[in-house]
Amino acid sequence: MPWKSRWTLPIEPQSLPSYLFTSPTAPLDDEPLLIDAESPEHYLTQHTYREWSKRFALGLQQAGFKPGDRLLLYSGNTILFPVILMGTIMAGGIFTGANPTYVARELAYQLKDSGATFLITAESSLQTALDAADSIGFSRDSIYVSDEGFSTLRGDPPKGVRGLTHFYKLLAPADSAATFTWEDFSSHSEMDRTAVLNYSSGTTGVPKGVEITHMNYISNCLQTEYMAALTPDYSTLVKQARGLSFLPMYHAYGQTHHCVSAAKKGIPVYVMRKFDFVSMLKYIERYRITSLTLVPPIAVALTKRPEVKDYDISSVTSAGCGAAPLGRESAQEFDRKVAKGGWMLRQGWGMTEITCSAIGWDPRIVSEVTSGAVGELNPNIEGMIVDEEGREVKSEERGEFWVRGPNVMKGYWRKPEATAETKTADGWLKTGDIAYMSREEDTALIYIVDRKKELIKVKGNQVAPAELESLLLDHPAVQDAAVVGVVINGEELPRAYLVLQPGQQDQDGNSPASSSLPKTIAAWLAERVAPHKRLAGGVVIVTDAAGIPKNPSGKILRKLLRERAKEEVGDGPVRESRL
Repeated sequence: MPWKSRWTLPIEPQSLPSYLFTSPTAPLDDEPLLIDAESPEHYLTQHTYREWSKRFALGLQQAGFKPGDRLLLYSGNTILFPVILMGTIMAGGIFTGANPTYVARELAYQLKDSGATFLITAESSLQTALDAADSIGFSRDSIYVSDEGFSTLRGDPPKGVRGLTHFYKLLAPADSAATFTWEDFSSHSEMDRTAVLNYSSGTTGVPKGVEITHMNYISNCLQTEYMAALTPDYSTLVKQARGLSFLPMYHAYGQTHHCVSAAKKGIPVYVMRKFDFVSMLKYIERYRITSLTLVPPIAVALTKRPEVKDYDISSVTSAGCGAAPLGRESAQEFDRKVAKGGWMLRQGWGMTEITCSAIGWDPRIVSEVTSGAVGELNPNIEGMIVDEEGREVKSEERGEFWVRGPNVMKGYWRKPEATAETKTADGWLKTGDIAYMSREEDTALIYIVDRKKELIKVKGNQVAPAELESLLLDHPAVQDAAVVGVVINGEELPRAYLVLQPGQQDQDGNSPASSSLPKTIAAWLAERVAPHKRLAGGVVIVTDAAGIPKNPSGKILRKLLRERAKEEVGDGPVRESRL
């Protein structure tokens, strides 16, 4: 039988804006809440966060934005990112954020796939946005340019950039927006309306828009808050808390934590416009940050980088780590060197298709935290481990981890076949992760041990091998291609294995074995993908007559290639747990 979380909590009918702000007119705190880390004199409070969001929502509607329309934001973190997110939802629309390192081809795909009718781009990314829009016939009249937000907050933004309209023009006057009200919900069926499309590659294939509903978003926030609130003296800790936002807000992890959950609790969050390790240390020391949301490369860097000793980060009293697994030894080293025995790093597990998180830790449990488990099910969630035939296996036996709960996605945007492959008719999400469950008294701990899916995780970003293989096959020198992940210096990176066209030589006439072609091809691909998708794990020319290893049906035997890559350049197991 499937097992259930130890906890159940009620989910009251309401919209996401009502969950965050209570109502359009409820009294809210006016202390700094979302603060620019570099220029802390620029900030939003709970009250101004809501009021700017209302101005944006009304302005969108006046510009022709209709219920169900999509808006795409192509920008790094700014203090106005949450305003654009929440204002879009207040207007009855659907928000989608794009990775700011995307090249034009990638941005054009998301713009077209989402069917966005409005595009807001950071000024620094304007040319890429224009190239993407032009490539699919997206009207420049629907493109708006934003900045870091300071000029908008001061009320003196530029009139336009390169003939395009500034984002400020989408803001209704404050007096008009004062009476704006968003639609609230009185039933759970109304909460099934899509609020956000966070793009994910799923278990295989190219990126897909994950439909996150108001129910999904609110449920996940309530679930994680319930677990956190089990901490002794929690209310006092919340009053003392200070966060630092360096995870991207277009991603489920950074978005749910810093745009909604922390804001709901009134926790001040200092927003880094771009991640830089030393700047992160500087801000931790300067602002006495108490809690960190980490991904494995940053957690490992905190234990190994020599710059850490130059800064006082003793204010940090808690940290969570997600997006990908952190090895048991690395977690223990973090506890020794960073937490220094005073507290413990806690891993969680999640994926974009479950809004953000499904597994966490009861903060009162200490003994099992270093066991290698990722925790237990959050409230209102059911879990099941199944074999390849979809039959449930016994406790301690390995199989694919399935979850069901109110935070499981509605489906993949306009991709019913992909949805049916991932989500069963009765609501079970097939996560693609291989796991087992072990009971410790009344606690069912989950261990993620392998993966069924083929995705590569680079610094928390998903990389689909199929996408890179498709591009590589466009290169005139490449006959066949396979891409796998390999762990080098603690980080998983894409590594390509290529079969060249017959007779291929480099420009100096060298044979493939000694050719400069691997570097040439890697550079060629780098011009066509975001930085995290580049072949940083290397390019290998396969000269064996058998070529790329495949099964009789033609499917690439990636396990063999991963093992080969590990022997060639790897330093540890290639494992993954996704957001």
